[in-house]
Amino acid sequence: MLNSDEFTLRLKKIMDYYDLSAAVFADKIGVQRSSISHLLSGRNKPSLDFIMKITSVFKEVELYWLIDGKGTFPKNSLSTLPSSTPTFGSSKIDEGKKIQRIVVFYSDGTFDEYLK
Repeated sequence: MLNSDEFTLRLKKIMDYYDLSAAVFADKIGVQRSSISHLLSGRNKPSLDFIMKITSVFKEVELYWLIDGKGTFPKNSLSTLPSSTPTFGSSKIDEGKKIQRIVVFYSDGTFDEYLK
């Protein structure tokens, strides 16, 4: 089931990423501006049509990330990590170990988790 509060946070993250106001975002995906306002305020829940419009216009938005937070935003955001064995400080990670996930903690108490 879709968690409306978390969906709203992901919607805001998309608008912040593209530096778009709610009105411009609504225009880009072809919905009424009041639709965005109602979603952001928690008054309405998004329809499947609304979600599909977002993923068709903004190719960097993964469907599963938008719906339930699984995956990454923007798509392939881990592809910017170096392909060689990473080093942290002066110690090198063992060659036989593989990274399963990376968690980034932000100063506002939120975090993003990237799974391989």
